Amino acid sequence: MKASKRAGPEPVFQLQSFLESTRGARRVVQYRRGEVIFSQGDVCEDVRYVQKGAIKLSVVSRVGKEGVVAILAPGDFFGEGALAGQSVRIGTATAVTASSVLIIDKDVMIRLLHDEPTFSDRFIAHMLARNIRFEADLVDHLFNSSEKRLARTLLLLARYGEAQSHRTLPKISQETLADMIGATRSRVNFFMNKFRKLGFIEYNGGLKINNSLLSVVLHD
Repeated sequence: MKASKRAGPEPVFQLQSFLESTRGARRVVQYRRGEVIFSQGDVCEDVRYVQKGAIKLSVVSRVGKEGVVAILAPGDFFGEGALAGQSVRIGTATAVTASSVLIIDKDVMIRLLHDEPTFSDRFIAHMLARNIRFEADLVDHLFNSSEKRLARTLLLLARYGEAQSHRTLPKISQETLADMIGATRSRVNFFMNKFRKLGFIEYNGGLKINNSLLSVVLHD
């Protein structure tokens, strides 16, 4: 009787490589800084995946006031409302820096979720993690000071605590940060100068976030 070969460790699932190799989902579009990827009210017929760069999601009210919902980084999906029957985009996506975005047709995405359990698990985990973050953002806006909200936002943008965290952020205007935390630009400028003097952040061709910034979030 032949002895069965011992199975080796299961290879790590590489989401980026998987998406790039999937037939029918290989439309990659490059966007310049400030370029609109899709606008509020556009037809919603695909899901997007950030390969590189940074994407701002925002919503404009009937009176023209813009609210920044999130800043997305490589590895994030967006536009997934197409999978839930959303017919038009409820917000606008704009490239904060030069960005590369993979466009996945809705039918292709649905087929992937049905046929590829590993991919489906990763996508669901991503959506759940993002919903948890949105809930935490709401609590943050309701109960924390603008200083704490800014510190938390900077740490989130730097992916603090994640395996693929990055310390230096792409160039993001203080106006955008102010929109994200619900404060004025002057308040953001005041706190950014304070954080820099305390050594929590550094300007070195980009915005470097130091772990010590966490003390602002944890301080009562």
